[in-house]
Amino acid sequence: MAISRRKFLGCLTAALGTTTGVGTLAHAASNKHFTGYPDSFGVLHDSTKCIGCRKCEQACNEVNELGKPDKPFDDLTVLDERRRTDENVYTVVNKFAGPGAGVFAKKQCNHCQEPACASACFVKAFKKDKTGAVIYDESLCVGCRYCMVACPFDVPAYTYNDPLTPKVTKCTLCHPRIVEGKLPGCVEICPKEALIFGKREDLLKLAWTRISKDPDKYVQHVYGEKEMGGTSWLYISGLPFEEIGMREDLGVTSAPQLTSGALASVPIVVGLWPVLLTGVYAIAKRKDKIAKEEQEAAVKEAIDQATEEMNKQLGQLKDKMTKEQQTAVANEVKKALEEAAKKAEEEAKAAEEAAAAEEEDGATGETDADTPDTAGKEEE
Repeated sequence: MAISRRKFLGCLTAALGTTTGVGTLAHAASNKHFTGYPDSFGVLHDSTKCIGCRKCEQACNEVNELGKPDKPFDDLTVLDERRRTDENVYTVVNKFAGPGAGVFAKKQCNHCQEPACASACFVKAFKKDKTGAVIYDESLCVGCRYCMVACPFDVPAYTYNDPLTPKVTKCTLCHPRIVEGKLPGCVEICPKEALIFGKREDLLKLAWTRISKDPDKYVQHVYGEKEMGGTSWLYISGLPFEEIGMREDLGVTSAPQLTSGALASVPIVVGLWPVLLTGVYAIAKRKDKIAKEEQEAAVKEAIDQATEEMNKQLGQLKDKMTKEQQTAVANEVKKALEEAAKKAEEEAKAAEEAAAAEEEDGATGETDADTPDTAGKEEE
């Protein structure tokens, strides 16, 4: 008889219970509330002044040594298609419908006051620097790419084509240049002063001054002042921000406040999930070759392996755990266990149905084979 879902969950939950009680849960990088450095820098982008010349793209490419692009920077035909940043392009200018020749807006990492990428990174490869830049430490990165999922602006990219030393890439706010007292490359080269660098507090004052002096020209909002807790990259525009490719559904709550509880369970769940899936996969592959008793044995073996791996990983993490987040990880693990158990139960049921069908087909074959002989004897 195949093992039931209740029994499967009971065994794994019991194993989990013997280990989670000895410690508390590991902190994600989002366990503290942070509102930004008071004297941090930022950039104000006035989209009404941008002419779509792509010189900011060129400066970014040269400063970061990103290599020659497929099309030269003076080729403005690329503006006819919507583009986004990637592992080799840290900033792009896009063209949108609007007065005259259209409206242009630059996109890059917005360098959030409380970054979602840092909140999602449980090894703290991302951090908010006092300059205002969100910087990345390649030596700490484990390649999980949760930062890419977490970012509400779809900015971080991954160098998939670099199998030896893959990493996450994005705009750095030209952090090395700022430290040296220089302007970011894109700001320095802008011919129309559509980009202005300075202290974030001063940029906010400047933005609202421009809006107040010319209310018919600008939307009455500074994008980035409060979105997702605020960003170091600020925008003012003559069109609604959603019309120049920017999200207006983010709200003002910072990423750490939204993710601190759930993301704390990431290290454990990441370790447990492959183990459970491996056990389920092994059962699925063997379902056509083994008897029901062997299926039960295979499930028990998977449980034992999962239990051993859980004990190992939870033991390594117990010193970093916090009691208040036990409920969060328990819910995540329970969900994973339920899904794995459901999958195992479905596979077992399918195997039973297949076996029943084979027995039925065999019985029917024997009956058909006997019919001609019986008829012959009656004729004799």
